[in-house]
Amino acid sequence: MAAAIALGDRGRGRTAPNPNVGCLIVKDGAVVGRGWTADGGRPHAEAIALDEAAGAAAGATVYVTLEPCAHQSPRGPACADLLAAAAPARVVIAARDPDPRTDGRGEARLSDAGIAVETGLCAAEAEAGMVGFFTRMRLGRPYVTLKLAMSIDGRIALPSGESRWITGEEARAHAHLERARSDMILVGRGTHRADSPRLGVRLPGLEQYSPRRALLTRGAGVDGWERLTDPRDVHGLSGVNELLVEGGAETASAFLAADLVDRLLVYRAPILIGDGKAALTDIGLGALAGAHDRWRLSDTRQLGIDTLQVYERIR
Repeated sequence: MAAAIALGDRGRGRTAPNPNVGCLIVKDGAVVGRGWTADGGRPHAEAIALDEAAGAAAGATVYVTLEPCAHQSPRGPACADLLAAAAPARVVIAARDPDPRTDGRGEARLSDAGIAVETGLCAAEAEAGMVGFFTRMRLGRPYVTLKLAMSIDGRIALPSGESRWITGEEARAHAHLERARSDMILVGRGTHRADSPRLGVRLPGLEQYSPRRALLTRGAGVDGWERLTDPRDVHGLSGVNELLVEGGAETASAFLAADLVDRLLVYRAPILIGDGKAALTDIGLGALAGAHDRWRLSDTRQLGIDTLQVYERIR
């Protein structure tokens, strides 16, 4: 199942509104089929793995990170029906599908076809790998990551506004990888005016995975960019599982004040700036007690001379 989860991760940021599922088919100790959800959401992981396995899927064990879909779609057949026709001996499912069109129905259809079904293996890990889809199903909005690149003393720019570059090449490369894993990237009007960012992915071989661009502004939009007037507009976004917010301070603070940030990426450079622009402004904190027990440190790593800390919102 861990291998199936790793396969699904290859599609992260490119399958919305569908989940980035991974599937592995094993027979007689050998992998006979593997697949992950294709860009745009179709074909599904199970269909790709079954095509590769061909007739070898009969009597095999299928490992899939999400319950196979049971609803009909004009874009393709239900994966539960495809698996039932392929007649594997066993289907091992990591996480149950929260989509009400499938929730439990895929598992039931497989069982009715005489296939042994197991559910729950590595469920937490699978949900973490498809966190954007699960967040959208449960909260009606994308999973929101806020990126902050700052100095030791929490500054994102000099008083003049100069901010290129606070962090080094390794940290910036990691940030571009995060872009490639996102469906949409958003900045505020001030950042757009000051930096004219392209917000593309500038990593060799991944340039084609640049996400959709959005601007947070109550003013006029920008050609080629989608426009949000309020952070709460994320509830109306279509086809977005994961949203990356890159700045600036007003935009970051607005999303935090609205409690719409699920993950923080804090890139900290070993420099001191002093009297510069702070990473955040007012985030609506009324008392210091309200700042505690909201964030959990989930990862720390060294990126060249810079340090990355990843925090997840405790909900």
